[in-house]
Amino acid sequence: MAIEMSVTVVVGGFFGDEGKGKIISYLAMKDNPSATVRGGVGPNAGHTVVYEGKSYKLRMLPSAILNKQTKLMISAGVLINPNVLLNEIKTFDVGSRVLIDSQCSIIEDAHIERDRGGHLKERIGTTGSGTGPANSDRVLRIAKIARDISSLKDYVGDVALEVNRLIDDGASIILEGTQGTFLSLYHGTYPYVTSKDVTASAICSDVGIGPKKVKDVFVVFKSYVTRVGEGFLPGEISEEEAIKRGWREVATVTGRVRRSAPFNLELAKRAIMLNSATQIALTKLDVIFPDASGMTSFEALSKEAKKFIEDIENSLRVPVSIISTGPEVFDTIDRRDQLRIMA
Repeated sequence: MAIEMSVTVVVGGFFGDEGKGKIISYLAMKDNPSATVRGGVGPNAGHTVVYEGKSYKLRMLPSAILNKQTKLMISAGVLINPNVLLNEIKTFDVGSRVLIDSQCSIIEDAHIERDRGGHLKERIGTTGSGTGPANSDRVLRIAKIARDISSLKDYVGDVALEVNRLIDDGASIILEGTQGTFLSLYHGTYPYVTSKDVTASAICSDVGIGPKKVKDVFVVFKSYVTRVGEGFLPGEISEEEAIKRGWREVATVTGRVRRSAPFNLELAKRAIMLNSATQIALTKLDVIFPDASGMTSFEALSKEAKKFIEDIENSLRVPVSIISTGPEVFDTIDRRDQLRIMA
């Protein structure tokens, strides 16, 4: 008898900052996966988790830290800053749950220095965390990798092998993407992009699993669009207007003010296509519709909020199955069971 696989990939649909950390933390608490595995770039992406009034800011560990039964893995495609990672392991006391792939590239001080000046910082507007230069050295085959770093020895192993074993045993796995679709090196707004592909297929490649093992791809959209740094942002509004609308945000890693624009269906359609999305997670609904704050029932939403969601579903032809109505993990409307029954 075939074992049903339960691998869910979660990726950002716009320019990052969509609230992936909130969605992944909710899925980890609700679905109790055996492991959450981080793909993507590295510590240039920050994820924030809020639970019982406490905020957890993560740059290296997966966002499933609240579920003490879930293993926390970092895949071979991810760049590691050992200082950042070890500090998070210590801060959140999760060392026994962490596994780092031995082939992860290492960000060194020289990479950070190269990233904080010149073309990358001044023209592209990078975070200055060293990821671009570190990925460049990986392509040149001169980068150090995790197995070379003695401070990481207690956490190093074969993530690809472990994840595939878990999948073959029928375990539930979440693959956590970073950044957003339009920051992809190949599919984004080049040259104002990150240093590798970050779409769903790339996250699978980072981890080391084949596409046939994926059951669901969640694309996370915010109810409006934001981006940090330079580059194309259709419909961009002024910072003054963003403040009026309650859209002004500050980036987790850099502290820079995010640029903002209304929800963009054309960008969303392309993100659905590029990621082969099966489900949508929509965040910050409470910012657009304050009366939705903290709600956990779709039926309780206002007519206007429901129409906003239904218009997205009708345009994109993908169900909006998870809706975030506040920063807390369980400020969430989960429609998955309801939508399955309707289908």
